[in-house]
Amino acid sequence: MAGRQFQQGDALLLLDVQRDFFEGGTTPVPDGEEIIPVLNDWISDARERRIPIIAVRDWHSAYHSSFRDVGGEWPVHCVQDTPGSFFHPALRLPHDAIIVSKGTAFDDTCHSAFRHTGLANFLRERGIRRLWIGGVIEEIGVRQTVEEAREAGFEVCVIEDGVRPLDPRAEADARDAMRQAGARLERRPEPVHTSD
Repeated sequence: MAGRQFQQGDALLLLDVQRDFFEGGTTPVPDGEEIIPVLNDWISDARERRIPIIAVRDWHSAYHSSFRDVGGEWPVHCVQDTPGSFFHPALRLPHDAIIVSKGTAFDDTCHSAFRHTGLANFLRERGIRRLWIGGVIEEIGVRQTVEEAREAGFEVCVIEDGVRPLDPRAEADARDAMRQAGARLERRPEPVHTSD
């Protein structure tokens, strides 16, 4: 189980697990649904071990500069308090999960969980030294979050089967970049099968 890998000073950070990035949303990640049961397992283990759970979300204004309607490169997504901005309905976030909103300013694309959120100081004040990161979009938000977490001095483990790219062709480069930044890519240990 993933919980065997958690230790004191860890936190579980889930990035942009919001409806607009999954099937039926405006910017669906291919095979994104596959990460939900994986992340739920990690959430369960984190709760059992009393590891802080941080859910980071895009929380954009209706006329955000990243949207194509106003000259940006993205479809309208994760507009504050719209159904697409809500966390995936199958994600079993506990009621006491820490919610971090990013990209709230009109002109701030803010892919990283650390950009203009105060997250680094929040984590340091609580003695967090290592982050386990899962979510989407792997080659953009996940990668930038990992890189900025490393720059801020945190140890980082990426949940390898708990992240997905928007463009599958970009996954290898994203993973290379995260490793070069000093992150580790980890999977849950496979169960040990013994023969009679």
